Amino acid sequence: MPDAVVIGAGPNGLVAANVLVDAGWSVEVLEAQQEPGGAVRSDRGVHPDYVSDLFSAFYPLAAASPVLARLDLAAEGLRWSHAPSVLAHPLKDGRCAVLERRVEETAAGLGGFAAADADAWRDMYKVWSRVGPDLVQALFTPFPPVLSGLRLAARLRAAGDCDWPGTCPCRCAAWARRSSPGTGAGSCWPATPCTPTWLPRPSAAADSAG
Repeated sequence: MPDAVVIGAGPNGLVAANVLVDAGWSVEVLEAQQEPGGAVRSDRGVHPDYVSDLFSAFYPLAAASPVLARLDLAAEGLRWSHAPSVLAHPLKDGRCAVLERRVEETAAGLGGFAAADADAWRDMYKVWSRVGPDLVQALFTPFPPVLSGLRLAARLRAAGDCDWPGTCPCRCAAWARRSSPGTGAGSCWPATPCTPTWLPRPSAAADSAG
């Protein structure tokens, strides 16, 4: 009999299984599909020369995860790739707000919507620079993230950013849009459904990934 049985060979199940194995447990992983991987599977079904993602393709929290870092997946061949531009939000009038990897490049593009949009983006980045590490740590802390949440709240209060809505994505988007005279800076925040929880609700794909 194994010490643990993991249901689902998606990313969450596989990480959990590996963590348990590293702790000395014997683990059995069960998967209903023919291949493991869950929402991060890929194949060559479109064309044999190209690998296509079947579901998700954007993994910033995976790249920042301390648990994944401890698994040393680079030794197994994992290489993170970064798109030249992070995301783009095309608008109905033909313009497009683009989130670049460098702050000033993003600000330069947003300045085309309204001159003050560039400054608004720089201001948002300054807030992120102060609270980002604590926010990321809270995301990776088992719920409820009491200590990391308190540290985040204290840092926001000390920095005078108590009104910065770091509690859910849609409030961040609304705040960004209110802070930007044009439509550029606010467009770089995805318009996601709001949930009343502190942490963003897991997507349906993540729920089924094991």
